Amino acid sequence: YDGRINIRGKGPFQPDLTLTEGPFVNELSADGAVISFETNKPCMPQITVDGKTYSNLKENGTHHEIQISGLEPGKQYAYTVKYGDNSETYSFKTAPKEGSRTAFTFAYASDSRKATGGGERDIYGVNAYVMKRMAVLAAKENAVFMQFTGDLINGYSSRIGQQRLEYVNWKHSVEPFWHYFPFVIAPGNHEAFLKVFDNGSRYGVSVDNFPFKKVSAEKVFSDEFVNPPNGPVSEDGAVYDPDKKKADFPPYDETAYYYIYDNIAVVALNSNYWYTPNPHQIPLTGGNLHAYIMDNQLQWLKNTLAKLQKDDRIDHIFVTIHTPAFPNAGHSGDDMWYHGNNNMRPWVAGKPVEKGIIERRDQFLNLLINENTKVLALLCGDEHNYTRMLINDSTPRYPKGYDKPKVALKRHLWQITNGSAGAPYYGQEKLPWSGFVKEYTTEHALMLFDVKGKKVTLRVINPDTFEKIEQVNLN
Repeated sequence: YDGRINIRGKGPFQPDLTLTEGPFVNELSADGAVISFETNKPCMPQITVDGKTYSNLKENGTHHEIQISGLEPGKQYAYTVKYGDNSETYSFKTAPKEGSRTAFTFAYASDSRKATGGGERDIYGVNAYVMKRMAVLAAKENAVFMQFTGDLINGYSSRIGQQRLEYVNWKHSVEPFWHYFPFVIAPGNHEAFLKVFDNGSRYGVSVDNFPFKKVSAEKVFSDEFVNPPNGPVSEDGAVYDPDKKKADFPPYDETAYYYIYDNIAVVALNSNYWYTPNPHQIPLTGGNLHAYIMDNQLQWLKNTLAKLQKDDRIDHIFVTIHTPAFPNAGHSGDDMWYHGNNNMRPWVAGKPVEKGIIERRDQFLNLLINENTKVLALLCGDEHNYTRMLINDSTPRYPKGYDKPKVALKRHLWQITNGSAGAPYYGQEKLPWSGFVKEYTTEHALMLFDVKGKKVTLRVINPDTFEKIEQVNLN
């Protein structure tokens, strides 16, 4: 979708060295960024910024990541990508100095897999029409970055070419804007890349593709996007690891991470790690179920939140995960609820892990609410609507007859689900906590967070009509 090629000669023409993807602005900081792009042939490109030339002398391939550093905070810079005899010029603005508390806006959405309607609403796995509108609106509102957490594509493929083509289509849909400000991506369940075994059923038996270091869903995702390499390593070494002497689990790579912009931190999690799509097959095949945060990632989250809690530069933390803690529209049978069935859990080497999904959800909420005072909101997707819900100790959150310890919540937290970036919409369900849903719509919606020091205001706008859905102060 929207591919391009440079040509040379006066006829007959020949394909020339071309940027087939990007350049994209990633890992934005107060002194620079990482610029990534793809070329159709191996080359040694350079980037010029403010009279200084940057390159990666270790690479002579088709995928390029070049670190730009030594710039001033909060300043606009032009950058020129030089490749062969060709060049392209764009610009980006460095982040403010961390903790400077300047006013800024960032955007959030998720779930842009293909929809009905044809045309650009179904560009081989992607609703490119809505994603273009999302990107246009984010740029119009001067968003400094856009966080997008999961279900970019249809996915669930077992063919690497198909998976990568869908990713390319998604990137091309927002590319004209990604030249100038970051789109920060985290995975969802539709980023699954599977090994499928035929057992005579409609879908067969599916597990996360392997060998893990080469073709797992985590590896393929990390090859396609550039995120901070500061997340958990893997689930190796956890109490359920069957062999402490070798790698038994996929690397998280760049599927879980955190970053800081001025006085906020965003912590992105992977709730579809080592994912087996059919939860009823997990006792047979092993694997993790949809929405379950495994032990090492949970410990990494605990450590990361504790570090950010102590950082005086940070006023607000946003935790983002594809799967809501409390589903409201279409996913009551999974996410962190499974119709209230705490028996649902991963299996490793033929054995179930200790904690069920509701116990693990409670541990997750305990970290966000009780052990940290800066987490302002949990940003989710998976459900194809916009839902803003209040979580506090009065929120009903357990099934009848639940016999495990219950966690008291010391303060409130906003759970905001926005899976409305183009996937087919879901209607609202009636669940124990439905009375705590403050806003719900099936419109396409872009969330815009206006951060002004200690104050955060959320504006929600339909990118197709520019209608304001709601505006609310979050603190």
